[in-house]
Parts: sequence; C-alpha cells; structure tokens
Amino acid sequence: MAKDVKKFDLPEVLPDHIGFIMDGNGRWAKKRFLPRKLGHVEGAKTFKKIVRYCRDIGIKCISFYAFSTENWKRPNDEVDAIMNLFRQYIDEAREHFLEETRIVFLGDKSVLADDIREKMIAIEEDTRHFDKMTLLLAVNYGGRDEIVHAAKLVSEKVRNGEMNIEDITEEKFSSYLYAGEFPDVDLLIRPSGELRISNYMIWQCAYAEFYFSDVLWPDFLPEELNKALFDYAKRSRRFGGV
Repeated sequence: MAKDVKKFDLPEVLPDHIGFIMDGNGRWAKKRFLPRKLGHVEGAKTFKKIVRYCRDIGIKCISFYAFSTENWKRPNDEVDAIMNLFRQYIDEAREHFLEETRIVFLGDKSVLADDIREKMIAIEEDTRHFDKMTLLLAVNYGGRDEIVHAAKLVSEKVRNGEMNIEDITEEKFSSYLYAGEFPDVDLLIRPSGELRISNYMIWQCAYAEFYFSDVLWPDFLPEELNKALFDYAKRSRRFGGV
C-alpha cells in the first residue's frame, strides 16, 4: 500500500465501478488567492491518492472526468496547464507498472496534441494485459458525444450491410461506446457542492447511485471516499424491480 494512504474500515459491499467528477479545483485555488492552474496541480495530487486507495481496497474499475468537450472554453493558460498534467501523469504512470493497473482513455483523441495522443495510445497498449484494476480517464469526453459517436459507427455497419437494424440491441449498441467493454458505473461521486453529472457517462450511469459532497476535489481524500462507500452500502439497488 502507498505510504501516504491509510486504509480505513470498509463496508462489506463495495461497488465494482466508481466514477469521479473531479470538480472544484479552480474554486479551491481562488479561495487561497492562487491561479486556477495551481488548483489543478493540487487536484492531480488528490487524483493519485484516490487511485492508489481504490486499488488497495480492491475496486476493480474507476473512472475520472478529467477534461470534457466543453472545457476547451476555459482560458488558454488553464487548458495548457491541464494538458501538461496529462503529459506528466502518463510519464509517471510508467514508473508504477508493478501496480498492474490498466489505463484507458475515453473520448476523442484526434484533437489533442500529437505527443499527448501518442503517449495515450502507447500506455493503453503497454498496460492492456494488467488486471489488478482498470483506470478510465475521460479526456475530451462528453456523454452525448460518446453516444453520437457510437450511433455513427453502428449506422456505418448497417449501411455497409455488416449489421441489420434488427440486430441493434442495448447490449450491442453499448459495445460501440468509448467505454463499451467496461462495466456500468455503480457509484458516481461528485464533490464541490454541484448537483449534476455534467454530461458524464450518461449511458453508463443509467442505474448509478449518486453521491454529492460539498468538499472541493483537492480536499477529497480517502476519508471522504469512505463516507461515500458507506452511504452506497446502505442503499437498495433494485434496477427497476421490487
């Protein structure tokens, strides 16, 4: 276990897939009269702690909303700082291959800088065989964009005669999503006091349990995650049944 992560008492029932909307970095910095980009630096530290903790307690799949299709509207220096954090994280992740965590990027890579895209593709390939935990990072990602992208792929199959319309089922369609091979989200966590999912994994969150917290992301440490896990364990998930 990582030296800076304490393992707490855990509930008996844990989710297979936890999704995180990392929100509040800018506000965290503003409260301290710091540039917004420094909030993202602190948020990246929290991200690493949460990833280690989830791996240590046996969570099989975790996903993070790292950069949305709408985030390009932010100031250029803030966007540049976030992209540099992606570069840094991918390079650092190579030093931790012994943790056997598979890394997958969700979203449209085509508009990213060449070096970032190449790093993403390389680390996805190099960690493909790891099975201790799967880490999904949503970069240039939007839930609606994901569904439209899948619809185009399926439409192309139908047009080319490779698939009949009658063959299109929920299961079949979901296999064409960016996150198609991974389990749906069981628990979606959003800190920072916002009560919305902001276009994140809207297909995969159809039956997710939501947990909202007023804590800003840089302060969302394993203690806060455990509160969410205990809350999740008390819920009754009926998936439309009785």
